[in-house]
Amino acid sequence: MASLVPVLDKDGVQLTVEDAVATVTLANPAKRNAQSPALWRALTEAGRVLPGNVRVVVLRGEGKSFSAGLDRQAFTPEGFDGEPSFLDLARGSDADLDAEIAAYQEAFAWWRRTDIISIAAVQGHAIGAGFQLALACDLRVVAEDVQFAMRETSLGLVPDLTGTHPLVGLVGYARALEICATGRFVHAAEAERTGLANLVVPNDELDGAVRDLTAALLAAPRDAVIETKALLQGACDRTYEAQRVAERAAQGRRLRDLAGLAD
Repeated sequence: MASLVPVLDKDGVQLTVEDAVATVTLANPAKRNAQSPALWRALTEAGRVLPGNVRVVVLRGEGKSFSAGLDRQAFTPEGFDGEPSFLDLARGSDADLDAEIAAYQEAFAWWRRTDIISIAAVQGHAIGAGFQLALACDLRVVAEDVQFAMRETSLGLVPDLTGTHPLVGLVGYARALEICATGRFVHAAEAERTGLANLVVPNDELDGAVRDLTAALLAAPRDAVIETKALLQGACDRTYEAQRVAERAAQGRRLRDLAGLAD
């Protein structure tokens, strides 16, 4: 990857931008890119400071693992320096706890904005919060050594970082329940077969495959891609007839724009 001056570099998150492509890197390989509230705030900030010309955002993790999930320090009585521990949060009011979790979720929510397409480049472990971060992206290109797992239930918790909706959408309710309730590993072949992965490649080809996919995504006019993404995102919540109406409306906007008749 080209050496670029980071737009953002804090709390284990780096953001670099080159023309229409932004790269968000989890940059704490010594801890297998374990996640913390500070990292989540940095990810949220990365989404807020994206330049308006960015069309594709690539999410990657340095080292052998994409992300091993939540840093277990979160479950200690002392928690993280300068942060309320999870035990302290549990002792607070329902409203305060809900607000804190909602703030954490912001780090995972912006990847599906219609003005960008996000690609997770995943190698090694993507566990718990790491799995959910990969699921937050529109597309996933994975290395042959990938190991997805949703381990929250083994800790007495539930997946709460926006991962359940895309997981059910990709693999169906029954398989999603089995994956979450057992906490088992999902390896590359199953990920590709069930739709979790768009593409599986050898580890040393991961970066090249992501570059090729990025180039293909940039080939079409931006507005057409934005309209198409919005159409597909809403398709599951619409009836067939409502989707037909949405298609007509979107196509009308595109034709008027191409003809120079847009409002």
